[in-house]
Parts: sequence; C-alpha cells; structure tokens
Amino acid sequence: MHKYYIIFFSIFLYVSCTKNTDYIQPTKKDVTESVYASATVQPDSLYQAYAAVGGILDINLVEEGSVVSKDEAVVQIINTTPKLNTQNAKLTLDLAKENFHGNAAILASIKDEINAALLKYKNDSINYFRQKKLWNQNIGSKVEFDTKKLNYELSLNNLQTLQSKYTRTKNELQTTVKQAKNNYQSALINTKDFTVKSKINGKVYALYKNPGEIVSTLEPLAAIGSANTFIIELLVDEVDIVKIRKNQKVLIRLDAYTDTIFSGKISKILPKKDERNQTFTVEALFNKTPEILYPGLSGEANIIIGNKKEALTIPKEYIINGNKVKTNEGEIPITVGLQNMDIVEVTSGISESTKIYKPE
Repeated sequence: MHKYYIIFFSIFLYVSCTKNTDYIQPTKKDVTESVYASATVQPDSLYQAYAAVGGILDINLVEEGSVVSKDEAVVQIINTTPKLNTQNAKLTLDLAKENFHGNAAILASIKDEINAALLKYKNDSINYFRQKKLWNQNIGSKVEFDTKKLNYELSLNNLQTLQSKYTRTKNELQTTVKQAKNNYQSALINTKDFTVKSKINGKVYALYKNPGEIVSTLEPLAAIGSANTFIIELLVDEVDIVKIRKNQKVLIRLDAYTDTIFSGKISKILPKKDERNQTFTVEALFNKTPEILYPGLSGEANIIIGNKKEALTIPKEYIINGNKVKTNEGEIPITVGLQNMDIVEVTSGISESTKIYKPE
C-alpha cells in the first residue's frame, strides 16, 4: 500500500513540476509588421490599342519591342474607299475655292456686270435730271422726258439687282467652300480611323493581328506601355487594405530574381474591390528598377506597415482569443501592437517578469 502511494505521489509531483516550469517570459525584440501581397510587374501606362473601324489589317507598321512616339502609326487597316472619298472631297474643295477666289471666279464676272451697270446708271441719271430740269422750264417734249426717266429707273433697278446677285452669290460660294471643307475634314478623319496610332511615348509589347486578318472594334490590335517605367501591381486581401497607406515601404521578391529582394514604395491605392477574389489592387514603384524587366513577371511582396525596436514581445501561439494570456494569476487581458507571422508586441498588461503559459 505504501509502495503505490509513493509511486502516485512521485508521478503527481513530476506532473506538477513539469506544468509549473512550462512557461515563457516576454522578451524584447525588434518587430516589423507587414502585409502579404501577390505581385505582378507591368509597364506604366500600359493600355490596349483598338481600331475605330472594322476591316482587314493591311500591315503592322512596327514590330514587337519597338519604341514608338506619341501619335506614331502602329497598325494600318486597308482603307481604299476612304482614300478615294478623301481625294474626291479635296477636289471639290479646290473647285469651291477656285470659284470663290480664283481668276475665273463667278464673283468677278458679276462685279464686271455691276461696273458696267453703274456706268450706265450714272449716264442715264445725268440725262434724266438734265431733261427733268428742262421739262420744269417747259422745254422739250413729254415723250423725251418719259423716255429718259424710264431709262434711269431701269438702270437703277438693274444695278440694284446685280448688287443683290453679287451678295447672294458670294454667300452661296462661301457656304459651298465651308461645306466642301467640312466634307474634306470628315473624309480625312475617316481615313485616320483606319490608322491606329500610339497614344503615348512608349514601347509596343504585343501585336495581336497579322496582315490579312479581320479587324474588329471589339478586339485589341496592340499593347503599348512605358518603355522605362514599371509598376508593381499588388493584390491585397480586403481584411488588410485599411492598413495600407501611400509611400509605405514594400519588399518585393520576383520569381525571375530568386536571390534578390527589391525595395519600393506604395504609389497608388485603387478603391474598387475585385469581387471575384475579394482583393484590392495596390500599385508600387521600384526604388531602383531592375536592369531587365518584362510585363507579367510575378512574385510576392510584403508591405511594411510598422516597425519598432526593442518591443516587448511574446509568441503568437500564447495569445488567447486575440487579447489574453495565461499567467499564474489566471487569464489576464493584454493590449497588442505590431505583429508578424511569429510574434506579437504587447503594449500593456504584462511585463518582462511575467510568466506566461501556453494555452492547452
């Protein structure tokens, strides 16, 4: 009986001692808290170039990898009909301008008629008023007076008619020139629609069609972006997005550079959530851009949201319900600060001398 009692007491004493010594005490360490994000490298200002009209692709005017300037032609679509329409519109415009301004202008001939009518009007006016003066003195015949009066009135009416004709014709010719100019400009725009141009100074990263293939306004023809400036697109989980701020430091590891960690900073936070994967897109810029980059290079990143030197820390697995720890006095509340995958900063509730037990 005494033998079993001694064995039981020994086991109890061992378990008790083991339980009492299974504790840790907080330690001071440097803590860095970060948010994980998947990373993809893309050229800055990358966009898909579309055609404004459908048709057949005539020729790719550049090659993939070519550096292009703003408004430089990239893709040409067959535009035989628009070219002919433009040429016809130009001929019509030239003819309208010639009729209005040229040596054989219609206005010039009307002006000559007006000058002749003016001379006749002045002559008939002189004869009429001279005859009228004589008639008032009872000199001359009534027939002669009436004839000169009629000639004067006809001359005046003819002059006024020609002047009205000149004004009306001038307005009509001006309108014709404006209409022809508008038609020509419209034809030019239609011709330009068949040429896809770069909107930026950059590089052609992709050409999606070959000559002879059908071009649709719904399909991109080229991908164009910055030649030298790249951004890192980061996908951040919605539970972490509220911690992200502009200019926060980012550490990036790319699959293509497995042995190198690149640094950067947050440059833009896009406010719209992607409902498919419950993430937000955040953009970052390299502090020093790698020598060789290609669109689509992927990797992972850590966004540094805080750090503190000599912080009081405990392992994460000792936390109970996010804000308590087990001590000799039982479970007591604590206030946590920065944390990473392994440790948590404790800002209040315990000290370095507190014994903390791992939850069962």
